[in-house]
Amino acid sequence: MAEHPKLKPSGKKGPNPVDVHVGRRVRIRRVLCGLSQTALADQLGLTFQQLQKYESGANRISASRLWQIAQILDVPISWFFMGIDDDTDKLEEFRTKRETLELVRNIGTCPPEVQKRFRALLHSISEHTQKTQSSTDS
Repeated sequence: MAEHPKLKPSGKKGPNPVDVHVGRRVRIRRVLCGLSQTALADQLGLTFQQLQKYESGANRISASRLWQIAQILDVPISWFFMGIDDDTDKLEEFRTKRETLELVRNIGTCPPEVQKRFRALLHSISEHTQKTQSSTDS
């Protein structure tokens, strides 16, 4: 049975890629839920610095703590491992930006007609940007 590349010891010091991934997913869900680090840390009985270490992957999250986090953030534990096999670093980097997460959370609270118009506006801006970039590249 072949080892999973993200589980192999890299020989380098630093956080394990699985711990980084799980920590990133905790951060994503926390922001989508509109919680600050302090608010989630308080519910967990931690300092916000400890939560920062979890979110960065510097400290590993125990199974019992991950279960507790999943309960507070209202997701199954498996949610924290989704996408672990994806090699889409640029897309993942965009998806995990605070601005992107806040945009998703905020647009989700808007009425459907506003959401539709907002998507149309973004599409129009994107098309204009692409046309402008292609004309300057020529």
